[in-house]
Amino acid sequence: MSQRQAQQHRLVRRPPSAVRRPPSAPAVAGTVTGARGEADAACGVADLARDAGMTDQQIRSALDELVDLALLKPSAQADGTLWPVRPAVGLSALLAAAEDEAAARQRQIEAARAAIAALAAEHEEHRQHRADTAVRLDGIDSVRGRLEELAANAATECLSLNPGGAHRPDARAASAQINEQALRRGVGIKAICRDSFRNDPDTLAHARWLTDLGGQMRTVPIVPTPLVIVDRAVVIVPLDPTDPGALEINSPGMLSVACVLFDQLWSTATPFGAAVPVDGQGLTSAERTLLELAAADHTDEAAARKLGISARTVKRQMADLMARLDADSRFQAGVRAAHRGWL
Repeated sequence: MSQRQAQQHRLVRRPPSAVRRPPSAPAVAGTVTGARGEADAACGVADLARDAGMTDQQIRSALDELVDLALLKPSAQADGTLWPVRPAVGLSALLAAAEDEAAARQRQIEAARAAIAALAAEHEEHRQHRADTAVRLDGIDSVRGRLEELAANAATECLSLNPGGAHRPDARAASAQINEQALRRGVGIKAICRDSFRNDPDTLAHARWLTDLGGQMRTVPIVPTPLVIVDRAVVIVPLDPTDPGALEINSPGMLSVACVLFDQLWSTATPFGAAVPVDGQGLTSAERTLLELAAADHTDEAAARKLGISARTVKRQMADLMARLDADSRFQAGVRAAHRGWL
């Protein structure tokens, strides 16, 4: 049996001012809070168990914990007994220890943050040595990994053009944490999608999630190319429509072109949640774009691919436009659209 357990098996000093605990009081609180420095009464483990309505083992476990927390200490007056430490002393010591532990943990976090920042700065410096060059990113994993790295270190804004498929839940999950962290740091996120995505439940869910966190999403009839711009300092563009890889470019000239393209599209795009506007001729931007595609001799299938809708939808929308123009053919519709100033 250890010395501490032997002490518990003997007596725990109880000051004369400590009265028997009511049934609702904490198990050992009466002994501790009643301490005033006198020592002419004592209470053993069995007495405490009877008063608390607990077993001897439970009392011993409680005493073990109080000794570990330095809230009970050996009595200097009576050998083999324990004495409750005054709350102002014992609890203050516990709080001070907790504060020291928290401060040490915070120092570790700050040191780790500084190490990460130094590593990131060294990595970025290495990239800057290759200014005015394009870095090839082979494969979707390489592209996604670099985009996550850029987003994690973004300082001001992330801009993107998204002509591809709608925002599926698995695609959102892959970038949700990084995007959320960027938004909470105050980084602006602006995304442009095609008008046709307004009818897609997954894209609508993504738009609501993004805007609820402070991001912005708008739509245009046609998104010409996918790209991502980070802090207007680097742009990611696709290698080829059939290649999942990309190019990372930090050339000022190419960056300027990419930023002008995004800003122009953004200025004419319609925010998610807002009604699609119509112009003076009563046309939406998607309807005017469809007329322009038809005038340029695009087939229904080609127009559908550019607009991100089905060929059947293109046929239906063209039939509606022809009816509004009172035209019997697409050629006649084009002539009348031009005459009315729709083109």
